[in-house]
Amino acid sequence: MRQIILDTETTGLEWKKGNRVVEIGCVELLERRPSGRNFHRYLKPDCDFEPGAQEVTGLTLEFLADKPVFEDVVEEFLAYIDGAELIIHNAAFDLGFLDNELSRAGSQYGRMADRTTVVDTLLLARQRYPGQRNSLDALCKRLGVDNSHRQLHGALLDAQILADVYVALTSGQEEIGFGDAQAHDARPAAAASFIPATGERPRIGLLPGEQEAHLRRLETLRKKAGRAVWDAVVESPAVTDGVPA
Repeated sequence: MRQIILDTETTGLEWKKGNRVVEIGCVELLERRPSGRNFHRYLKPDCDFEPGAQEVTGLTLEFLADKPVFEDVVEEFLAYIDGAELIIHNAAFDLGFLDNELSRAGSQYGRMADRTTVVDTLLLARQRYPGQRNSLDALCKRLGVDNSHRQLHGALLDAQILADVYVALTSGQEEIGFGDAQAHDARPAAAASFIPATGERPRIGLLPGEQEAHLRRLETLRKKAGRAVWDAVVESPAVTDGVPA
């Protein structure tokens, strides 16, 4: 499964008023894990920023003056997203701007919906947390995603943060590792000791570092879930050498 987390920065709030895209940031997920193959471009607009837009992004016309225009990167961008599922927060905003850019580049490029399916994380969040604030910052706080390094809005940075938010928002058993058969198959056979002759139960030993990794994973899940059911489990009073008596 190939998914692209996408975000844009623009010169203003409405493309119908002549505003343009000045930054595109994309993070690729393969089977819900970052592949490291990202897409990031700054773009030169042919218009000025609306009041307040520069303060949000930190971008200036001077910085963007030597950057390519959208028409210069459209082929590369479309080749990158073609066939993937797009994950966007408040998708209508970004898709409206990108469809406008595609239209300006040429009718042959069509619309974003012609090439990909789209999942709007804002709609997902509203379904899961009705009546609550569901901005990206609010979701980071609610889901335990670190966004302390987000001082300004940036397309690639916001896409990276949204990737963590999306995985936390839609997490299930596969995030705990139940669906990762390859990882389990890679475990060295020497870690298990079977002694059928004495009728003793199989014992599974921990590899170096596994206990610490397990505790870190539990803490991450505890932050996401808010309340962890395993914290309420009462330990058996008869346990010998890690094996129930």
